[in-house]
Amino acid sequence: MRSLLYAFLLGLTIPLWTIAQTPTPLWSRGYPVIPAPQKVQLLDGDIVLDGTWSIEAGRLPANHISVRTLAEGLAMRQASRATKLIHLVVEPHSVITGGDSTIDEQAYRLHVEEGRINITGNGQSGLFYGVQTLLQLAKRDASGRMVVPRVEIEDWPKLQLRFLHWDTKHHQDRIETLKRYLDEAARYKVNMIGFELEDKFAYPSHPSIGAPGAFTTSQLQEIVDYGLERYIQVVPIIQAPAHMAYVLKHPEFADLRSDGCNYMSCTCDPRLYDLLFSMFDDVINATKGVDYVFASTDEVYFAGNCPKCPRPYNAENRSLAWVDYVRKVHDHLSKRGRRMLVWAEFPLLAEHIKLLPPDIIDGVVGEADYIGPENERGIRQLTYNSMQGAEFLFPNHFAMEGGRRAHVEAAFENILHGRHWQGKPIGAFGAAWDDSGLHNETFWLGWTAVAAWAWHPGQPSVEQYSAEFMQSFYGPRVHGMLEVYRLMQSQARAWERTWDYIPSRTVPPSWGSYFGKGIGTHRSDMTLAAPLVNDLPDWFPDPAWTVRYKHFIDEAKLRKAENKRLIEALQTSFGQADRNRYNLEVFLALARFMGHHWDLILDLAKAEDLIRQGQAITMNSKTDDQEKYLSILREASRTVENIHQQGLSIFADLKAVYEKSRYPKGQSVDGRTFLHVQDDIKDHWADRRADLSFMMAPEESIHLEAWANELRSVIRLFEEQNDIPAKP
Repeated sequence: MRSLLYAFLLGLTIPLWTIAQTPTPLWSRGYPVIPAPQKVQLLDGDIVLDGTWSIEAGRLPANHISVRTLAEGLAMRQASRATKLIHLVVEPHSVITGGDSTIDEQAYRLHVEEGRINITGNGQSGLFYGVQTLLQLAKRDASGRMVVPRVEIEDWPKLQLRFLHWDTKHHQDRIETLKRYLDEAARYKVNMIGFELEDKFAYPSHPSIGAPGAFTTSQLQEIVDYGLERYIQVVPIIQAPAHMAYVLKHPEFADLRSDGCNYMSCTCDPRLYDLLFSMFDDVINATKGVDYVFASTDEVYFAGNCPKCPRPYNAENRSLAWVDYVRKVHDHLSKRGRRMLVWAEFPLLAEHIKLLPPDIIDGVVGEADYIGPENERGIRQLTYNSMQGAEFLFPNHFAMEGGRRAHVEAAFENILHGRHWQGKPIGAFGAAWDDSGLHNETFWLGWTAVAAWAWHPGQPSVEQYSAEFMQSFYGPRVHGMLEVYRLMQSQARAWERTWDYIPSRTVPPSWGSYFGKGIGTHRSDMTLAAPLVNDLPDWFPDPAWTVRYKHFIDEAKLRKAENKRLIEALQTSFGQADRNRYNLEVFLALARFMGHHWDLILDLAKAEDLIRQGQAITMNSKTDDQEKYLSILREASRTVENIHQQGLSIFADLKAVYEKSRYPKGQSVDGRTFLHVQDDIKDHWADRRADLSFMMAPEESIHLEAWANELRSVIRLFEEQNDIPAKP
């Protein structure tokens, strides 16, 4: 499925420039609301929300989530004798949406006039969404008063299900972090979370699968309940039958591997279904109140490729094996009252869609020729949008050099015009894969974009949405965050391209790839060479390092100045932000991490230049020439030692920031140690090591400390040969 990230472009028929790009009415008055409401009638003037207002909740209990959220957001009390009231009421069919009941219940009307505000929801979720809109509208005017515009809004979503993707393959967020994420997601009217658990859940039926410290049944249910109160379903995603290294790496399950590969399980072995059904049951028992299970089927490259399979391994039987798997899992989930979502893609053939259960949901529409058969079968679809593919450190949110679209622009076009509209779409999925180990705080711009355009496709424009997000997410006093995001992206892409990519010395070749066993087994390491150290002081080397890496050095000079601007902008934003300061803290840690890379390149160039200067000195019996030579070599050694220590310090700071929201990666808990085994096919950067040090692996491969030690040995040898007293 991830190999098809941009396949949806084949289904686009209307170019982006044909969409109206004028500001929405609320934004033209300076009021950001995400998602953009369907109907807005703005009147002149604003209403001041002061201490004379209170909440009238009618039949709603005082602890109702809509009442609590509004009271906390506006620092208000419930009504006693106040004359200015915010009325909250649930009244079915008060807003006519033209959609089915699942859309109707999410609709609301917000009416703001002098002395009275009415929030009316068709259902409980609609009321909650109306409260979120009022809270987004509330802002401080020039006099510091809280104001909202006089307005009437009728609003409802276009698509029923609006998924954000929590992929925790290579990290585990803290429970309080996930609750904070749910609060933030609720603010933007998200109602679904695809929670990719892998081994971050402690499966009671198979304790060895859960990683040390994995969420228990009660902990996962606690997260689910927190979401349900906010009208968000936390839907478990169970990776199978592919991407199963988290299970198949354990010796007790090794005989379930397909042809010996820990990436793929044997779908022809009945014991696989015993295992998976018990895992599904464990997760279902820990997610009570949720209606769905995402049964994955992600990148099932080798369905039926197992000695236990009776049919020959070919395209038709591979597709039929995929169908058999889906039908068996579907039957089990249906008995447990769960609707099944899948990634419908390779190896499924369109001619076999008629064999699939009609109530499954296709999360990706992997091929254009699936649409017709899915319509005939009654299968619903999600519009799939990747907000992260394989980028390092920071996603490609915006278009880059050469005008190439990136994730936000692509999501706008795809949600509005993608081929899912030729089917029967039920929702949208904003994917954010953990393959490259990006911090979840880098995803919020993309996550909310998918939710916003799934609610109201085509509104607002990419430019307006991006500006609204910055103001909504950080607060109205923060300025320049769009430039911060662009600088973060620019720095990350430059960081990626200023390494050598060489055949891997650390990771064995893969079992195979999408194309078959033994094909595409090459894996790469990122590294840089170190400047050459020679033990002959009268040797005059060519400037090998600075010539080889001239383009890296030129880039580092440019990016170092850019990084300085980025860090200054982030520091300024800390003092301005009203919300989400931790997000800025993560960005700052990443900015410093990338800034260190530019220092590394420039200091290695400096070290080689110093060595050349030293070796260019005419060596004779004059003590001052010898001392000058040694002084220059010592400076080269100190330069590399210092940049090495700087890297360790900056990485330690980054790790500390990350672990404010995450548990330590690959942690050991209660005597249990994380079992780190590489996936036989997928070479995810975040899986290169058990802990977070995968981020430092490229720099560690240079062996800076060993380089400095080697140079010190040269210095000591010269001191001994010339009877020169040693200096530190």
